[in-house]
Amino acid sequence: MSALFAPLALRSLEIPNRVWMSPMCMYSAAADGEDVGAPTDFHLAHLATRAVGGAGLVMVEATGVRADGRISPWDLGLWNDRQQQAFTRVTEAIRAHGSVPAIQLAHAGRKASVDKPWRGNQPLASADGGWQPVAPSAEPFAHHLVPHELTAEEIQQLVRDFAESARRALAAGFQVVELHGAHGYLIHSFLSPVSNKRTDAYGGSLENRLRFALEVVDAVRAVWPDELPVFFRTSATDWLTENPSDPREGWTGEDTVRLAKELQARGVDLLDVSSGGLVPDAEIKPAPGYQVPFAAQVRDGAGISTAAVGLILEPAQAEEIVSSGRADAVMLGRQLLREPYWAHRAAEELGEQPRWPDQYGYAVGRRKAG
Repeated sequence: MSALFAPLALRSLEIPNRVWMSPMCMYSAAADGEDVGAPTDFHLAHLATRAVGGAGLVMVEATGVRADGRISPWDLGLWNDRQQQAFTRVTEAIRAHGSVPAIQLAHAGRKASVDKPWRGNQPLASADGGWQPVAPSAEPFAHHLVPHELTAEEIQQLVRDFAESARRALAAGFQVVELHGAHGYLIHSFLSPVSNKRTDAYGGSLENRLRFALEVVDAVRAVWPDELPVFFRTSATDWLTENPSDPREGWTGEDTVRLAKELQARGVDLLDVSSGGLVPDAEIKPAPGYQVPFAAQVRDGAGISTAAVGLILEPAQAEEIVSSGRADAVMLGRQLLREPYWAHRAAEELGEQPRWPDQYGYAVGRRKAG
């Protein structure tokens, strides 16, 4: 049997295969008004299509736990009843096609309040719908706005905000919640010494820089059912320390293993292992599977399940990643935008039965037979 199409049990949840859809921002929610942050018909079609396409788990894009946690004004959010109700359509559609609905909860931190990427991704002033970003320290990301340095009381409110959004996610029908601790957003910016210059209990030593992430996990795990899994997305490295020509000391793979052990002890079931995003000028050389070694490092070093990401393009490549034990699942992003039914193609190439819905499977099977 193909390893890629073997079910994966996490707690009491069985995910039907190891081909999962990565969270990808679509910048397509209402920016204001009563439907601000709520998923639209576009999101419903976009996400349900990947479930129809055979992905075992479909993860909703980074969803702000409060208004200032969005990357842009057009991001999804989950801080009110209207948003929660709108998400129920999405979870019902994903589950109707045999996939597991998951959501990534996030706060963009110092990278918040920017325009859509196809319009330049530039910082937005308040007059244009933007807002004051927040961060562990008043250290801006590149040419972005200087963020407000969070007080200890404001940090505790953010912990509560994550827990409240997780409670709403459960009520909306999600079976997996992922906490976004990667790509330079708020949790990651607490972890890395490049962006965290605090001298209180949330900065300085590695133990202190881990504190916010662990408090968020504890708060979310307290409201999330014991029988359902919690994921955590991490940037395994800032791509700084590994570069001999870069004098900056950033977050490293070894730090990620230490974090993974702490997360697992607090009830995190899987690390979604990405990299980078904290600084705009890190030297990164993307290539097929270039981030898979980080997933393997975490899996081996911490003994926790991992998902691998990063230019995973072909079924044989994905099969090797899982069958060799380098990761427990693969997260596909852009490739699923190009090819929504990638999982069905992969099943056929690997000798498995594609999980077509009846409405499609009859036609596909009839065409092959005739």
